[in-house]
Parts: sequence; structure tokens; C-alpha cells
Amino acid sequence: MRQQIAAANWKMNLTWEQGQQLLNGILGANVTPKQNQAVIIAVPFPYLTAAKEIVEKKAGYFVAAQNCYYKKSGAFTGEVSAEMLKSIGVKYVVIGHSERREYFNETNQQLADKLNLLLENGIVPIFCCGEPLAVREANEQNSYVEQQLVESLFHLTPEQISGIVIAYEPIWAIGTGKTATADQAQEIQAYLRSVLAGKYGKEVAAKIPVLYGGSVKAANAKEIFANEDVDGGLVGGASLQADEFVKIIEGLK
Repeated sequence: MRQQIAAANWKMNLTWEQGQQLLNGILGANVTPKQNQAVIIAVPFPYLTAAKEIVEKKAGYFVAAQNCYYKKSGAFTGEVSAEMLKSIGVKYVVIGHSERREYFNETNQQLADKLNLLLENGIVPIFCCGEPLAVREANEQNSYVEQQLVESLFHLTPEQISGIVIAYEPIWAIGTGKTATADQAQEIQAYLRSVLAGKYGKEVAAKIPVLYGGSVKAANAKEIFANEDVDGGLVGGASLQADEFVKIIEGLK
């Protein structure tokens, strides 16, 4: 079975005191991930080192950064490089989140550059892709997501792409309370995997974890995760409540 992942994305929320309380609440539930599972918590940059010390004392739990810059180093005030994240032991980084694409105009090429730097530094990228509402309403979501994959991922070798995580996020369902149905999630994630198989072969595509992101919560997580091509979730708002996120972890295959 592919790795199953419950990933939390705190975004720009919580003071460190609130973050500590949340982490203690999640870890205090004493849910131990199975051998094929991981719990990843993406925290704001200032909290990475302190959160890592708390989280990684428990097997199967990891901290992630929410972004990195697409250049190796240089005069880029306020940015954080992949090499910096490696130096403090960060193992996962979320890139290409729809909010980064929309508000900061991140391009598929910049994301390709970020992927290269992360992989060079031995960090696992969690690569986000997904379509806005207008694209979904026009029934063009498949070609839209395929273009994101082709332009950002298809320069990678089979070995390299086997070392990433993909998170499909229907942008129209992020923070809106709307959620793709379990069937909708399975349909596009199966298509996404077929695109990977077309480039890299079925064996490689079958190994890559593909998460669903978009208003995942305790009430719907288990149903969504039960789909063959859904390997867990990238969770926003519900990850800010310990009891909700714990139930989402428990919903993994």
C-alpha cells in the first residue's frame, strides 16, 4: 500500500503559545500512525525548530515548512531557501499551494525550480495542484491540472518523482465549506495518476502518494480517504482544532 498521509497546514494562523497547545492536544491523543502512515504538520517559518522538537519525539510525526524560495541563495530579503530548511532538519515542504499561486503569482516554472532545489537537499516536496471554480464549471479541470503537472514535474526522472507527494486541491473548495464529493475526488485523482502513468509508467505512478485538499474535516475524511487513489489529505481549517485533526488522522487507510 502507498504511504497514507494526514498533513496539516496552519497557514498564517496561531501564536506560538496557541500552536504549542494545539500540538500538545494532537500528540496527547496518543494516536500512533501505522507503518504506512505519516502525520505532517506544516507550521509558519518562525515555529519550525520549536515545533520539530515537540512533534518528532513521536514516531510517524513530522514538521513541514509551508514554502521555500525558488533560488538557491542571494539578495532575496525575507525569503527562505531549501538549504536553510535542510540545515534545521526539515524533511517536508509544501509548495505550489493555491494561495501562493493566486496571491504571490507563483508560476509552474518557479515551482519546477523549487522542486529541483528541494530534491537536491533531500527534502520531500508536497506539490499542490488544482483548479479554480470557473475551470471546474467549464469541465476543463483535467486538462488544467495536467498542464500543472507537465510544466512543473515532467522534467524529473522516475527516481526523483517517486520521492515527492502530490496534493490535489480543488481551489473552489478551499476555505469555502464546499467539498468535492468522494466520487469527484476519486475521479480526478485517478486521472492525475493516469497522467503520471503516461509519462513514467504505471509502476512509478502507483507509488506516488496523492492527497486531497479542500475542506477536509472529521465528518468526511474517512469517506474521502477510502477511495483507491486518495492517499490522505492536506487539511487547512480543521487542522487548527486538535480533536478534529486527530479524527482525520484516524480516518487514514
